[in-house]
Amino acid sequence: MKTIADIAKLAGVAKSTVSRYLNGGSVSEKMKQKIETIIEETGYTPNTFAQSLKAKKTNMIGTIVPRLDSYETSQTLTGIDNELREWNCHMLVSNTNQNVDREIETIYTFAKQKVAGIILLATQVTDTHLQAFSEINVPVLLVGQQHEDVYSLVHNDEEAGYAIGKYIIEQGHRRLAFLGVSEENIAIGLKRKEGFKRAIREAGGCEVHYFETGFTMSEATAGALAVFDGFFPSALICATDDIAIGAVKAAYKKGMHVPANISVTGFGGYDITAMMNPALTTVKLHFIEAGKTAARNIIQLANGQEIPKLTYSGFEIIARESVDKRFVPG
Repeated sequence: MKTIADIAKLAGVAKSTVSRYLNGGSVSEKMKQKIETIIEETGYTPNTFAQSLKAKKTNMIGTIVPRLDSYETSQTLTGIDNELREWNCHMLVSNTNQNVDREIETIYTFAKQKVAGIILLATQVTDTHLQAFSEINVPVLLVGQQHEDVYSLVHNDEEAGYAIGKYIIEQGHRRLAFLGVSEENIAIGLKRKEGFKRAIREAGGCEVHYFETGFTMSEATAGALAVFDGFFPSALICATDDIAIGAVKAAYKKGMHVPANISVTGFGGYDITAMMNPALTTVKLHFIEAGKTAARNIIQLANGQEIPKLTYSGFEIIARESVDKRFVPG
């Protein structure tokens, strides 16, 4: 699919000139003819998309987020915004502060504002969500959670949980703790833990304790202190990087050193984890690329095109200093 940037490059002009042309702005007749020829030759489709929206809807994409003070949210929004601009579309953002009622209200509000599509960075999908989706005449894409009846883009949380479980076992760790969140959050609370459990079952011979905490670093610090109350694992696997950062602080509060006394892993790949001392071993999720994919998917849905019901984004293990290798007698 060609983008505004591609058209601008072929025409030898700035993207703003192509955007101005697409929106009926002032462009010289010579340049107008040149851009039109390039569009015809390349089969550029966003122009048709934008024109079709003028009669019915705006070229706005509503994006609903549960919180703004989140690395995952900010990176995903960056990807969405960058890609939408390439397609001559704009993003409306609504923050719900993890309030489900506000989330539902925003879905209806965006529909009334005639947005072309809605991207929902979901923490859960309730019956009330499904009812709202069915009542509005607007395509919806879930990001971060999935539902069989809704177009969804998710990080491959279960496989990533399995990968970090295998990695920590390969380093010789057998006395483990997993610090996660409520299973109401299917992706982070359930899928990551289920993948980790699968790796443990395959390995055998492990002692594992499971704990829950909140999403913030302060909640995670308190949650990790509860882990260390009577149980001292050789490795603590955390469901997010924020939880892992809180866990490292809790370990030092207990007089333990990372990784000499306990290894810690995270999940997310936040930039700050590379700057910690020790640097955090983590599962890096590609949030910006996921945001770009989400933007392309919602544009295709708004244009009446079909996409897969479920799309996965990638991940990779970033091995750093917070995990040491343990000797396992053989």
